[in-house]
Amino acid sequence: MAETRVQGTIRKVSGPLVVADGMRAARMFDVVLVSEKNLIGEIIEIKGDLASIQVYEDTGGLGPGEPVVSTGEPLSVELGPGIIESIYDGIQRPLDKIEKIAGALITRGISVPGLDREKKWEFVATAKVGDEVVGGGILGTVRESTLVEHKIMVPPGINGKIAKIVSGTFTVEETVAVLEEGDKTHSLTLMQRWPVRLPRPYKERLTPVEPLVTGQRVIDAFFPIAKGGTACVPGPFGAGKTVIQHQLAKWADAEIVVFVGCGERGNEMTDVLLEFPELKDPRSGEPLMKRTVLVANTSNMPVAAREASIYTGMTIAEYFRDMGYSVALMADSTSRWAEALREMSGRLEEMPGEEGYPAYLPARAAQFYERAGRVRCIGGDDRIGALSAIGAVSPPGGDLSDPVVQASLKVVKVFWSLEDWLAYERHFPAINWLTSYSLYHEMLSEYFRTEVSEEWEGLRQESMRILQKEAELKEIARLVGTDALSDRDRLILATAKSLREDFLHQNAFDAVDTYTSFPKQFKMLGNIIGFDRLSRDAVEQGVTAEELFALPTQEDIVRSRYIPEAEIEEFDAIWGRIEQQIRELVEKRVGSEEVVA
Repeated sequence: MAETRVQGTIRKVSGPLVVADGMRAARMFDVVLVSEKNLIGEIIEIKGDLASIQVYEDTGGLGPGEPVVSTGEPLSVELGPGIIESIYDGIQRPLDKIEKIAGALITRGISVPGLDREKKWEFVATAKVGDEVVGGGILGTVRESTLVEHKIMVPPGINGKIAKIVSGTFTVEETVAVLEEGDKTHSLTLMQRWPVRLPRPYKERLTPVEPLVTGQRVIDAFFPIAKGGTACVPGPFGAGKTVIQHQLAKWADAEIVVFVGCGERGNEMTDVLLEFPELKDPRSGEPLMKRTVLVANTSNMPVAAREASIYTGMTIAEYFRDMGYSVALMADSTSRWAEALREMSGRLEEMPGEEGYPAYLPARAAQFYERAGRVRCIGGDDRIGALSAIGAVSPPGGDLSDPVVQASLKVVKVFWSLEDWLAYERHFPAINWLTSYSLYHEMLSEYFRTEVSEEWEGLRQESMRILQKEAELKEIARLVGTDALSDRDRLILATAKSLREDFLHQNAFDAVDTYTSFPKQFKMLGNIIGFDRLSRDAVEQGVTAEELFALPTQEDIVRSRYIPEAEIEEFDAIWGRIEQQIRELVEKRVGSEEVVA
């Protein structure tokens, strides 16, 4: 805490907004304690002697004349061992600790540190006395969970020579190393603090060149997101935004997952809190929580805390990125965060923008998403970390012209458009293949060419062309009927149906179909498009569409999604049967024509 505190008095209370006078010496974004109850707030506007404060707790019962004390410090999070497996509220108070103190309901004014002060951690020093270290340099490691090795780093902005460093068992507040920087000495602990609104520094921003593999075929094959990339998932109620976020949290090949439930309904967040500890990490078999941090901020919690929760989650994610990890941040949903901005903007009596949102909404969205990225970390070595940000958006009625959607789309490079009609048809993931897009194809092309196949890009483009052609033919088919179409057009419709139902559709509850690796995706797509190419050649030689649709190998394609990863060679056997059966049809047709001739 700062040595001198600024004290004022409440002049006005308007919901989560408190206006206090006598605050001339305070600073923007300082944390303040409001009233005798010590409610936590943050200064968001200063006009002369008056400070406007957004309070992150219920302000019911507060009145003019009560004290307001500035701590002189910005809203910060505690970063150190103990973050993994934690469940925090929007201002990094651990909910399990609050429950033990206050019961099922969060008591106003309760203050619990983000990291356990009593738990001891086994610190293994990797640096040694005499080493010159800089901010971000690694001092040692702590085994935080079975899946995460926590790297203890020098806080950014501190440089010097190590005068003392000790391996052993420590709490997060005990000194593990002493640095000498000229005449100054710095005592370093396992913990550091960082302001949530200030992006953590890095040495260099790098181009994303590797996909964040999710195992969801419609994402990986058609609309991939890069490690260090940004994605927006808008969709109406019931379209499956939260389920998509859960699938990505479970299957994406990120080493750390930070899930921020920002203003979602309490029952949805409860599902997350109950399900995540039960989920198994598919790669290690350990509980998924062993590499997950949850920030729970439900719709019945104070609205202003939603704004803080997004930044709390992002700062925690940046901290693990600085260790050189690949981190995936899920924000569900940024619409609720924007509603908090709109609420505070209205109470500040600012000039409203579109639909009542503040005019600075696009700037705030950009500030959030631009903290994602693939970077070369500070610290004197060449470790590279990646932070991927995926934000769900809940526009009213699924209206994509909503200001929050538009503000997000100006910044992010991947757009997964969820459709309620697809969800009602039990098509999961309910991502519309005609309106979604990814701008990472060019950056990831080298990866796909070398790690998957040189044919991958061609298969993807041909698949998209067929799906777009299907949309055009459906209009004609509605007017004249499918039977009036040519065999070539009927083949396009059949191939598009196979792409939709056998490739894009996945069963999240099936142990095999819930996740598909790139090699299996390539084989599946190759068989579907290969069947289409051979069928078109066969039609040119007189084979009818009905004969092709009746081939037994069609059933093989339908069932191929349930082939386990360990039996991937079965796809080659299916391709062999496809070639043989179509060849036999062509030979039969050519033979019969020769007989007639």
